[in-house]
Amino acid sequence: MGFTLIEALVALAILAVGLGAIGALGAGSLRSGLSFENHFAEIETARRILTGLPNRDALRSGAQTGVMDGYDWRIEARPYAPPFVDPTAPNRWTPQVLSLRVLSPEGSLIEIDTVRLGRRRQN
Repeated sequence: MGFTLIEALVALAILAVGLGAIGALGAGSLRSGLSFENHFAEIETARRILTGLPNRDALRSGAQTGVMDGYDWRIEARPYAPPFVDPTAPNRWTPQVLSLRVLSPEGSLIEIDTVRLGRRRQN
């Protein structure tokens, strides 16, 4: 009592479908891992750029650009004047908005906006 040729072919077809689904799942997992790795590299590059900026008293308003490890970056610094803060009030600090854009070699872009405090210049 053996299997007929049709039964063997049906069993092989079912096995092939199952293995194909497992392969597709593995490929999707690999793509997801690579995407995470690229995103993590972009975040790490952005962190290194922000860490390498001049200290809070030396950073001036304007734009700076550069390349780090193949990642193109541009940072813009500008004063931050929220409407709820009186600019004439005595304060030692002045807020500054930093907008950082990092473009990876693969073409993906990450943007980070943050506020940094600097010492107010005495007039």
